[in-house]
Amino acid sequence: MKLTLWTYEGPPHVGAMRVATGMKGLHYVLHAPQGDTYADLLFTMIERRNHRPPVTYTTFQARDLGGDTANLFKDAARDAYARFQPEAMIVGASCTAELIQDDPGGLTEALGLPIPVIPLDLPSYQRKENFGADETFHQIVRHLAKPMPRTANITCNILGATALGFRHRDDVAEVTKLLSLMGITVNVAAPLDARPSDIARMGQAHFNVLLYPETGEGAARQLERTCNQPWTKTVPLGVGATRDFLHEVAALTGLSPTVDESALRLPWWSASVDSTYLTGKRVFIFGDATHAIAAARIAATEIGFQVVGMGCFNREFARPMRAAAKAHGIEALITDDYLEVEAEIERLQPELILGTQMERHIGKRLGIPCAVISSPVHVQDFPARYSPQMGFEGANVIFDTWIHPLVMGLEEHLLTMFREDFEFHDAAGPSHHGAKAVARVEPEDAGGFTPPAPPVGYLETENAKSGAAPAAEPFWADAAERELKKIPFFVRGKAKRNTEKYAADRGVTEINVETLYEAKAHYAR
Repeated sequence: MKLTLWTYEGPPHVGAMRVATGMKGLHYVLHAPQGDTYADLLFTMIERRNHRPPVTYTTFQARDLGGDTANLFKDAARDAYARFQPEAMIVGASCTAELIQDDPGGLTEALGLPIPVIPLDLPSYQRKENFGADETFHQIVRHLAKPMPRTANITCNILGATALGFRHRDDVAEVTKLLSLMGITVNVAAPLDARPSDIARMGQAHFNVLLYPETGEGAARQLERTCNQPWTKTVPLGVGATRDFLHEVAALTGLSPTVDESALRLPWWSASVDSTYLTGKRVFIFGDATHAIAAARIAATEIGFQVVGMGCFNREFARPMRAAAKAHGIEALITDDYLEVEAEIERLQPELILGTQMERHIGKRLGIPCAVISSPVHVQDFPARYSPQMGFEGANVIFDTWIHPLVMGLEEHLLTMFREDFEFHDAAGPSHHGAKAVARVEPEDAGGFTPPAPPVGYLETENAKSGAAPAAEPFWADAAERELKKIPFFVRGKAKRNTEKYAADRGVTEINVETLYEAKAHYAR
């Protein structure tokens, strides 16, 4: 086990909680120590839900381990049924309780409760949160959904949306509207906002729409086996993918894929004059595989960015991620270590990051704009407003979300570039008042820019290895430092490093304006 400050995914029982919290009439009895109740905060504080998750913890303590923890679990399950009267119950153990091997499923079955009790086998030390959500939903569908006659009109089920999901609430609403334009009614959307009784009637739909493979593919495959329901493979993220999705649904139903696109603005905006300066921007993408693969397609084909790096943290989807990266001429980064992601971003020096809340923090540290495209996310990514990612309105939201960090970055760059101007410097006063600007007086002792020193002994060690004499460290002349500040902040770090390397390779001790532009020309070739 590896200790870390941040994790992209929690343990699998958190995934089970995402399903239970998203549903209604379902209760989760979790065999867990007292400290595991922290998971409630994910929903009440980050997602800002107005009720706590429907979870009962056994909350055993160290002193209980010498006693009968099995009876402790049975008492908790019995009390949970009496208090909450759920339609169905799921039972399982957290990573700590798994070591006790009390068998929550068998213990609850012995109670003879008059509702379906669904045991969860979630290997806490081998799998993670998304697997936990997918397996939990799969088991609920396996126990409750049965074959039945189809509805008279064409209907579908929408699969995969959970609590704590990235814009899941709004995505379901947007895709429901999209399907209604084709004449298709949604039979059940699950697990989000569904009840166990809704799961029991999923078999009457004609097909299934899988929005989130990470959390719904197991259920889709189960319904295909038991209810003979086909399921869509295209996730409608972006303009092209949404149109592909409509054609896939049309092939399943025989309906027309043509719908009203009058509210779609992304294609016009991304081709407008105001967006031309965005063309060719180098972008790095990281998140769950579904969102990252879709983001790369949108970036490259719909906005005109250059994808220089991409990857995902969920290793179960490594194969499709690698295939998608290969199509963009790059190698995928598959890791759940955010430090590896940070090192790759530092190496590539992109002009925009599309990632999770981890990449947002990395971007802040490196001075690179970042837009969030995938869980894990923080409270600001659960907006009160309608803000889908899928469908045509989702494409509009994506354009705004991705472009604003770059536009604000340009504004910040312009403010920085004119910081020394006689009219716009901080001490000049508001420019619109007129006749108030005064020349800025620089301190007499204002020196040149001094780059950070290398670790103590580094140069001596490297020179000793090569037998070379110690090299003089290049320093920046005042004029060169001022010119460096005119370079946009999101590529300034790379320009600075390239110039220093160029100077060091040629034995230049003072970096002046000419050196800066010579280095620029050298690395542009």
